[in-house]
Amino acid sequence: MTVVNRLAQFLDASPTPFHAVENMRAALLSAGFQELNEADAWDLKAAQRYFTTRNGASIVAWQMPADALAESGLRMVGAHTDSPCLKVKPKPELHQQGYWQLGVEVYGGVLLNPWFDRGLALAGRLTCLDEGGALCHHLIDFKRAIAVIPNLAIHLDREANSGRAINAQTMLPPILGQSDQALDFRALLREELARQGVVVSEVIDYELSFYDTQGAETVGLNNELFMSARLDNLLSCFMGLEALLNADAKTGMLLVCNDHEEVGSMSATGAQGPMLENVLMRMLPDAEQRICMLTRSMMISADNAHGIHPNFADRHDANHGPLLNAGPVIKLNANQRYASTDVTSAIFKLLARDAGVSVQEFVVRSDMACGSTIGPITSAELGVKTLDIGVPQFGMHSIRETAGVQDVEATVEVLTRFYQLDSLPA
Repeated sequence: MTVVNRLAQFLDASPTPFHAVENMRAALLSAGFQELNEADAWDLKAAQRYFTTRNGASIVAWQMPADALAESGLRMVGAHTDSPCLKVKPKPELHQQGYWQLGVEVYGGVLLNPWFDRGLALAGRLTCLDEGGALCHHLIDFKRAIAVIPNLAIHLDREANSGRAINAQTMLPPILGQSDQALDFRALLREELARQGVVVSEVIDYELSFYDTQGAETVGLNNELFMSARLDNLLSCFMGLEALLNADAKTGMLLVCNDHEEVGSMSATGAQGPMLENVLMRMLPDAEQRICMLTRSMMISADNAHGIHPNFADRHDANHGPLLNAGPVIKLNANQRYASTDVTSAIFKLLARDAGVSVQEFVVRSDMACGSTIGPITSAELGVKTLDIGVPQFGMHSIRETAGVQDVEATVEVLTRFYQLDSLPA
């Protein structure tokens, strides 16, 4: 199976961060990694491979080096598991004009227009009482279109193509069907869970989001483009995992995929929370040795970049407009919205050169605001030298995004070589 086929399977099976982490967990277990519970004492051994999760939505996987960790350092790759979406509210039931609807909350910087007129499924995690009255958690995925957010016909809004403002409160509640009676949403969830083979006595709470039922696919006359939901940033999670599993070395390697990047990363599972630092402290409890280790380490923050759009080329700096299928992008910003430095950029460029991979650079226009990633957060929290890179894409934060097939394969190759580096400059 090709890298892109594996990517498509991963994306289609990962409609939420909970599902993405569960799929990564399964791949790591299959590859011989040992799962650790954060609540237990750890006894880490040299040259062994481990992983741990938090809240089912963030994951850290690593290989202990064969040599002393303080002397060898870590080669780290970071990404995030969450994507902008529409999340179901706690009391979502709406019954208007004979239609069942659900109230939704906008999560992250969603590009809202593409959510209209699409078949939407629902997935996430349920917290329930089992038949014995004990609290339990279950993933749920309807895997079929159960809802739609219909557009208003142009006949009723003649100015729609001139720019229709979208009211998230009134215009986004999806339609689930028709009935003369009100919807009991938790009963619906319990019934769907039973159809999936799990019986519970009550659904107490949930974290659910809608997603597009159209699957990942290659497009273009030569199949050179790849389209899917959640490329930002499950694509980077996938590439980091592929590289970790491909790397054949005794070096210290680590992959961290955090939740909540799209809403600022400030949470127990986000990059601004303590999860990664907690793991590093348990890997190397001595504070002075840990500082030595971090000085000899490097983090590559992988989060997609804005490819230059041929219809909107003026939105890019003319010298820094990344092309799809022209190689991974180093992201730079003088105001530290990205954490790349000349040193970390040079390391990546040399790795890419050895792999025969072209590298591009992105700098936002000087008259536009710049986005950010987990890179500056991790760099500031840990004091580790960091590089921000990403695959160029179109339609970032849309319900359906586009990237280049060759870029996926090339970036996996460079990340694999990064993991296998014998040493890093202090």
